[in-house]
Amino acid sequence: MTSDRIEALRQMLISDIGNTFARYGLAMELFKSGDTEAAVREFEVLREQNPDYSAAYYHGGRALQALGRIAEARELMEQGIVVTTRTGDHHTRSELQAAIDLLDI
Repeated sequence: MTSDRIEALRQMLISDIGNTFARYGLAMELFKSGDTEAAVREFEVLREQNPDYSAAYYHGGRALQALGRIAEARELMEQGIVVTTRTGDHHTRSELQAAIDLLDI
């Protein structure tokens, strides 16, 4: 089922490369399927296309963490703190801070 969703989301991106919903969905489906490297790349593209998309910092950081790239995860999540503070996204900011705190354990 996940591979069907991945293919559908890729087709959506062929039609509209800047589709934030499809890009985020693709990154999440790739992460869920275990293709974490590909998920990290999609989260990077998402942030390049929409730097204020706060969930891309949280989930991108979690994907990096899953790969054992802890320093990169921390840096990305800290960038997300800056973004969410600027945009007023207090919920995601608190999730990012909690995730950063867990990296220290």
